[in-house]
Amino acid sequence: MNLILKNVTKTYGDHMVLDRFCHAFPANRITTIEGRSGCGKTTLLRLIAGLEAPDAGTIEGVPAGGIAMMFQEDRLPPQLTAAGCLRAVLKKTPDRDARIDGALRALGLGDALGQPVSEFSGGMRRRVALARALLYPAGLVLLDEPFKGLDAATRDCAVAFARPLLAGRTTLLVTHDQDDAGAFDAERLLLET
Repeated sequence: MNLILKNVTKTYGDHMVLDRFCHAFPANRITTIEGRSGCGKTTLLRLIAGLEAPDAGTIEGVPAGGIAMMFQEDRLPPQLTAAGCLRAVLKKTPDRDARIDGALRALGLGDALGQPVSEFSGGMRRRVALARALLYPAGLVLLDEPFKGLDAATRDCAVAFARPLLAGRTTLLVTHDQDDAGAFDAERLLLET
């Protein structure tokens, strides 16, 4: 079932961010959401996630199985290691630790597995936050600028890691980089105000 927004309106004080916004996001596909800063990309994700309520309109078809969200801020418990941050959100299964270890190594974090994330660079924290969102078994994945601050080689590594984990999942990916749509063979939505 598609994720459908009908006449969604959201204002902050006198500033209207979304005005009767309508769109059907295809199920089990990746859609990039692009547009200038302040046009409502992050607000749209927050509304879909239920973190905020629209002033008017409806949101229908949120897939069963929960929502995984990667925010613009990394939101990692600073005292935990990278593996600890992932363990905190993943159910205990026989292969959980192997999956976590494999994911962090695939993202180039193998040398820092025992280090608290408070000691990580911004790019390292970004990759941990990405792994946390992608490994969480949710029917809907919301990613807010997941590759922000990564150099080209690290970004390519992160895209390669993300691509198979997003296959067949309804995913909305906010980005300022038009190349992201091509990297994921994604639908594109350009938000304008």
